[in-house]
Amino acid sequence: MQLGFVSAILPEYSLEQVLAFAAKAGFASVELMCWPPGKAERRYAGVTHLDATDLSAGAIKSVHDLLEKYGVAISGVGYYPNPLSPVAEEAETAQAHIRKVIDLAAALGVGRANTFVGRDWTKSIDDNWPRFLEVWRPILDHADAKGVKVGIENCPMSFGADEWPGGKNLAVSPAVWRRMFADIPSPNFGLNFDPSHFILQHMDYLAPLAEFKDRIFHVHAKDVRIDKARLDDVGVFAHPKTWHSPKLPGQGDVRWGAFFAALADTGYDGHVAIEVEDRAFEGSLEARQDSLVISRRFLEQFIIGKRGGVEVRS
Repeated sequence: MQLGFVSAILPEYSLEQVLAFAAKAGFASVELMCWPPGKAERRYAGVTHLDATDLSAGAIKSVHDLLEKYGVAISGVGYYPNPLSPVAEEAETAQAHIRKVIDLAAALGVGRANTFVGRDWTKSIDDNWPRFLEVWRPILDHADAKGVKVGIENCPMSFGADEWPGGKNLAVSPAVWRRMFADIPSPNFGLNFDPSHFILQHMDYLAPLAEFKDRIFHVHAKDVRIDKARLDDVGVFAHPKTWHSPKLPGQGDVRWGAFFAALADTGYDGHVAIEVEDRAFEGSLEARQDSLVISRRFLEQFIIGKRGGVEVRS
């Protein structure tokens, strides 16, 4: 496995600065954010380290030159909008840009694009399903034509009042995944697996690894801490952000030794990207950089990867 991080935590950095930091800090790869240039509508969104609207030969060569210069790989290209939004303009923009991100992954030779399925959060899963199929069948046809694997993150996206009650992402559980992959059986349709979202939902995050081993295209390493006293006070149907906190790996409730053992048993040998959303480390650029290094030092006890052709502890 190769250990990297999600570039959204360094929004003020250029692509070269992200790669230079990754190399200096001992990371093998980076998941690079590819949002359309513009203002972010939520935390960790709107970050553009790769511009998916420019696939010119010069732009692609420039990226490859930087990757070679710093000896860092791209684990995947990331864009996490709501392509099933009930707001037509938002949904259409997201769908169109997902296709561009798939094109970018193909042009770069990365072969992995990570995103959300999306959801109309005011409707049930069953009521969302016809539109899910209408939107995602052609997107996956496009990915098949380009030879790009699309990894869907399993985040519920149900934290605040504007996402309540259903959340803005359908793909939150094994039951939904089975249905998705049965109805859209493309081999390029899979998962960007994050165990922390199972902790949030009080679910087993180890058992699904074996069942969906052929669908795990990318992994996020984020932790979460459940405030049990607060949960006991307000209940699971309160907004989750009132009783949970995203944390650095090792500072929450995920059992990382058990997780990586189960992941290794599946034969997974791809990328693991640290995703930092811990407010305790948001005070400065230096603190955010430190959060990545702290996370790397913790996770390296579980991962042996290859960097620069030499086997090292990532």
